[in-house]
Amino acid sequence: MNVLFQRMAFMIFLVGKVLRFLMFFGFLFFLLKGTKNLAGYNLNQTIFFFLTFNFVDVVAQFLFREVYRFRPLVVNGGFDLVLTKPMSALFRVLMGGADVIDLATIPPLIFAIYWVGNLLHPTPLQLVLFLFLLVNGLLIATAFHIAVLGFGIITLEIDHTIMIYRDLSSLGRLPIDIYKEPLKSVLTFLVPVGIMVTLPAKALMGLVSPLGALASSLIGILGIILAVRFWKFALTKYASASS
Repeated sequence: MNVLFQRMAFMIFLVGKVLRFLMFFGFLFFLLKGTKNLAGYNLNQTIFFFLTFNFVDVVAQFLFREVYRFRPLVVNGGFDLVLTKPMSALFRVLMGGADVIDLATIPPLIFAIYWVGNLLHPTPLQLVLFLFLLVNGLLIATAFHIAVLGFGIITLEIDHTIMIYRDLSSLGRLPIDIYKEPLKSVLTFLVPVGIMVTLPAKALMGLVSPLGALASSLIGILGIILAVRFWKFALTKYASASS
């Protein structure tokens, strides 16, 4: 309600997000118009990589916007009140403040994915693998945000940490095949940006086997488990502002 009542600010931010998206879309169009392909992918495929990245990124920002507001809670003692509530503290600081502006951009983004995806003529199996790995990508994004919250408790620093995550994830705007080793392996296995945003798009193109999709899902599940354990460890290091 706070955002919707500030209509001018809402429109400015929304227009800014749309313009940023369209400018990068135009960059891809003119880049591929001259080179014809990027790391072996044509224009439609490259655009689909970009749309898949945006979907994972925008949904994560929509759901986990409260992460960006977590540091003041720790510094001013507001987190003490969160811990005393009869609800999950992790759920409160992770999903306690969705971003309405990002919500407004999700429906047209889904339509764009549907439209460009149809141009790639996927089979039913490829579509299922795409949706499966898209959910897995959101799991990995969730794990990243939980880890950032843990670091926020231990170090009282979250702004720079979340921006490091944003910078790393932005490398997935284009297929990670364009990067040389060892960066390509780092983005695939060490910091699984490739699994989070590139692999789902590849699945729709028939470049991922069911066994590969299953193996990738294990990374997503492991990431969530490790992130939650790190969060619990960070809570043991929390020094209450009131104590």
